[in-house]
Amino acid sequence: MPDRPVRIGLVGLGTIGSGVVRLLQEHQERIDERLGFPLRLARIADIDLERDRSLSLDAYALTRDWHELVADPEIELIIELIGGSDVARSVVLAALESGKSVVTANKALLAHHGQEIYACAEAHGSDIAFEASVGGTIPVLRALREGLCADRIQAVHGIVNGTCNFILSEMEQRGDSYAACLRRAQDLGLAEADPSFDVNGMDSAHKLSILIGLAFGIGVLPEAIPTEGIEHVAPLDIEYADRIGFRIKLLAIAKERDGGVEAWVNPTMIPGESVLGRVDGSMNAVEVRGCMSGPTLYYGAGAGPLPTASAVVADLMELARGCQRGVKHRVPPLGIPQLRDLPLRRKEDLEGEYYLRFTALDRPGVLSRIAGALGGRGISIASVLQLERHASEAVPVVMMTHLAKEAALRAALAETARLGDVTAPTQVIPVEREL
Repeated sequence: MPDRPVRIGLVGLGTIGSGVVRLLQEHQERIDERLGFPLRLARIADIDLERDRSLSLDAYALTRDWHELVADPEIELIIELIGGSDVARSVVLAALESGKSVVTANKALLAHHGQEIYACAEAHGSDIAFEASVGGTIPVLRALREGLCADRIQAVHGIVNGTCNFILSEMEQRGDSYAACLRRAQDLGLAEADPSFDVNGMDSAHKLSILIGLAFGIGVLPEAIPTEGIEHVAPLDIEYADRIGFRIKLLAIAKERDGGVEAWVNPTMIPGESVLGRVDGSMNAVEVRGCMSGPTLYYGAGAGPLPTASAVVADLMELARGCQRGVKHRVPPLGIPQLRDLPLRRKEDLEGEYYLRFTALDRPGVLSRIAGALGGRGISIASVLQLERHASEAVPVVMMTHLAKEAALRAALAETARLGDVTAPTQVIPVEREL
């Protein structure tokens, strides 16, 4: 193989970093064959070098000091896999400023500091690649950046958190409570000991922030995205959804509409026979709708050391080709030279259909009082659903609305909450039919 090797430095030897080392060791010959030149991991930096990772590290120069690795003139590419935003930001910026290109799987880093990092890469003629930051092994970012670049993206709908999708799938299949299914996910290693970042929707919001940048060319912080997790979804909601041919999924949604982008993360009712409606277990899927291309689907394992490592090494191979050919910054990180001036629409201005589950005393006139509060705000009821009567004074009253403004709905629910008949907070789940 006549071409010189491209040498890599890895910062972070945790679960994903160990997966990258394993993949490079087991697929080295095939990777070199596909590239036409050697790609070699040369140095590894991690604060814990004693822990047994069931890997041979004898071939690599090991250090606890990432500065030393980044400064090594023989290292051309850096992989950042330490996670978090603070130290990772320093590592990535230092590497880019030294003219070295970087691969990262760090969604939090890009969601909060992406614009700074992309600008740094451009200023220093370096590249930043981050396919593994959303959807693990699913090549949806590359599709948005290059495969669909001639089209105008209209909408993105994503199941991008495998933990939440597993829990909701288990609740549906077993009829168990959210808490019981969360414990099962933890026992299987699919949920962290502290699962809050996943189940409260923030992990999905970070990923949606990145997807919005690539799909619509605007910068949005995850904190600006209205976000609700799955903690309050009950088996009763899943049962009602099933009765009308729907399933509940935690969706990350973004649409370009009315001169802006609307985006949110929310448990959402979607048709059970839709493509996303059939995504079960811990799998991820993202549907992208283009003006000309129509819907395209990207499905696969959204997490795990080896699927994520596969996406990391694919990015690595792409950047290594650029190193060999002296070509960097072939495509801007978001696929466009500069961000668009397109606002994020306010949640209260959005319009949609809703599933509403009231908990109300079983008294005459309750239904009409609730309907009156909704109708007084211009919200019309599409249907009223009831299962068997419950053996308690408080019963579920379920309504499906026609299109309604979010602001009007919230005002109506504030009014129903003041009714003496309504005894608990109302469950609100948006409905997405066009999938």
